[in-house]
Amino acid sequence: MSDLTLLEFPTDYPIKVVGRAGELLRTEVDAIMRRHVADLDSQRTSERLSSGGNYLSISYTIVARSEAQVVALAAELAAQPHVIMVI
Repeated sequence: MSDLTLLEFPTDYPIKVVGRAGELLRTEVDAIMRRHVADLDSQRTSERLSSGGNYLSISYTIVARSEAQVVALAAELAAQPHVIMVI
């Protein structure tokens, strides 16, 4: 049993993506997010550059509709070559 089964859907769900800073990271991650979250709200998205400027963390709060949606989204994000970590 996964931890997601303890959630009641739909629910607000935070996702943080960390990767090497560069122009492609945000573009590619946003495209993946839009594929999985039809009602992605840019007002519920923020980003932060590391102190050395090498890494970028992008935080999203989505309205998750199902466990399958969250699992598929996390898997596609983790498979992206510019992504180091999905939290």
